[in-house]
Amino acid sequence: MKNKTFILFTLLTTIAFGAKAQSIDTTKYILQNDVEIAKVEPGTHGGGGETVGYNFFSEAKNLKTVFKKRILKSGSSIGYHLQKEDEIYYVLSGKGVMQMNGKTFPVKPGDAILTRPGSSHGIKPNDDNDLTILIVYEKK
Repeated sequence: MKNKTFILFTLLTTIAFGAKAQSIDTTKYILQNDVEIAKVEPGTHGGGGETVGYNFFSEAKNLKTVFKKRILKSGSSIGYHLQKEDEIYYVLSGKGVMQMNGKTFPVKPGDAILTRPGSSHGIKPNDDNDLTILIVYEKK
């Protein structure tokens, strides 16, 4: 009987005090939507053409991660450039071509590409579609 009483006491204490501990403090997160931050820009790193950039959380204080989405319109690209930090590209939609250290390979939805410091790369969509990618790297 003592065990059942202890278990019941523990359960009731958890319910009574645990609910308060689980309240959500909305000052601890930032919610952004694409339409709030979309910006038409030329392809970065001299890539040219028209892209739509989404620089999420760019105003967040002390955030050490850059998190971007970019839609590369047909005819645009992220120009071939030297990488200075680890950077991840993730293809959300469309098909394209990535150039990495002088070699070219196709990319498609679901592909994740890690570019390391000292490597060079660029990316562009195929002529018949837009290419939507996520880009993540550490802010310096």
